[in-house]
Amino acid sequence: MYRVVIIDDELRARNLLKGLIEEFCDDLEVVDLCEDLPSGVKSIRKNKPDLVLLDIEMPGFSGLEILDFFNENEIDFSIIFTTAYSEFAIQAFKLSAIDYLLKPIEFEDLVQSIERFKRHHKQVKTDFSPLQALKISSYDKIGVPTTNGFRFINTKDIAYLKGQNSYTELVISTGESLLLCRTLKNFDEMLQVNDFFIRCHKSYIINTHFVSEFTRSNGGFVILNDKTEIPISSDKQPELLEKMMLVKRS
Repeated sequence: MYRVVIIDDELRARNLLKGLIEEFCDDLEVVDLCEDLPSGVKSIRKNKPDLVLLDIEMPGFSGLEILDFFNENEIDFSIIFTTAYSEFAIQAFKLSAIDYLLKPIEFEDLVQSIERFKRHHKQVKTDFSPLQALKISSYDKIGVPTTNGFRFINTKDIAYLKGQNSYTELVISTGESLLLCRTLKNFDEMLQVNDFFIRCHKSYIINTHFVSEFTRSNGGFVILNDKTEIPISSDKQPELLEKMMLVKRS
């Protein structure tokens, strides 16, 4: 039996999913129903599910923020996201999750998603890497949660990111700043697939396309096009210079 935790702020949605699973998925057992992400996280730690059916848009915390509650070595479950967003929006941030279900959920779609989960589970239990949870399939954009939904930002427009404990300030080339409830480490793991980003300091990630000057004085720092000065650790200076060479050749 595969153990399942359902996380959704709507009671009707939780009960619907539970009923569909009990009727059409004989080898799945729903071990808990949770109304928000914090209670869902506690349930995951307690019940050790194989699969989590996770709503994306919930009051307080988005389902995508599940990454902030676990260390990488704690994540040994798969995820199927549920959402009321249109299919067009879903395609913009479709993840490396097992699948997504578009509300209102039809039993045929649920059964297909569960079958996909079981195939992945047999191949490797941790087939889904939650560290990819904000990656867009083309890596050209990232989706960040907002009060009313999601905002999709071109990665090339990100000038730099500054870590502030459990939060990250994301600064766009226009000067606009967004404060996001994610650690800088999350963004580092996500953006490292783009050659033009470098974590130049424990508190900063910069886009080398916006670097206008580098100096070794005062421990080393870079100056961006908007005159912002950002420190760079000595051990990161060779990598920066190498990436700047790549930028020059592009």
